[in-house]
Amino acid sequence: MAEPKTRKTDASVADFIDAVADERQRADCRVLIRLMQKATKAKPAMWGPSIVGFGTSPVVYADGSQLDWPILGFSPRKQSLSIYLMPGFDDSAASLKKLGKVKTGKSCVYVKRLEDVDLAVLDAMIVDSVKRTRKSEKPR
Repeated sequence: MAEPKTRKTDASVADFIDAVADERQRADCRVLIRLMQKATKAKPAMWGPSIVGFGTSPVVYADGSQLDWPILGFSPRKQSLSIYLMPGFDDSAASLKKLGKVKTGKSCVYVKRLEDVDLAVLDAMIVDSVKRTRKSEKPR
């Protein structure tokens, strides 16, 4: 397996957030940091050049190889905030309907602005994601 490009780094999360061009998106990033830090009890860390992640959880691939990945994370992209919730949305259909104006990927919620979503629902989804991820972790 090729080496993953997205690894935990020592880069400054504060510097990364401060460099986000859009003031509203910077403020949204700070809200996400508070929600995710509260849920994981982990400090934010940079994963690669553009993902803010919290905690670590092993991801095991079909070939048996494994690597660490953040339990939760987000990235302020030009078009939207990408919010990474593991291990996906299989049990979250009802919450997604209540969340608000979002698009989704396999385990990612794309939000233009946090004002477009119900923060209480997002917070509950974040907490649930942490619980499900930790429950599914296998001891190393």
